[in-house]
Amino acid sequence: MAYTITLFRGDITTLKVDAIVNAANRTLLGGGGVDGAIHRAAGPELLEACRLLKGCETGEAKLTPGFRLAASYVIHTVGPVWHGGKNREKELLEQCYMNSLELAVKHRLSSIAFPNISTGVYGFPKALAAEIAIAAVKDFLDRQKAKIQPTFVLFDKENETLYSTLLKKK
Repeated sequence: MAYTITLFRGDITTLKVDAIVNAANRTLLGGGGVDGAIHRAAGPELLEACRLLKGCETGEAKLTPGFRLAASYVIHTVGPVWHGGKNREKELLEQCYMNSLELAVKHRLSSIAFPNISTGVYGFPKALAAEIAIAAVKDFLDRQKAKIQPTFVLFDKENETLYSTLLKKK
């Protein structure tokens, strides 16, 4: 294992990493939560770059420069809306992490920070989302032998406890 998973409780827009992941909506044109915070911190250039991408499907990921952020890049991914687990939500959430990491490898990035994708207004159960996130990142990095340092950015104490507990178990 050539990586260490780091936990950071705070504002993802302040991290000096190669890429931060944006839990975006399908338009990529900004929104609430982490998406809105990233757009505000990056400046209007991010919105213009996102317009050129012409949206993003659920589970996919696309890359833009970070503009005014401390991070060099933003990887935008669209998480699934929770509908009780009957519409491939688990698989789609896993794809968000996998596709984000694929972009990081493709662009030779060495550090990436993930928010809690889909756990806000999209309603994905936090504990299940944390399990999927950790498993997907570990699986990808173990299989690919990629040298990427992942960080999970945790917005609140509840998520910090969830991730910390899960990482100690694995």
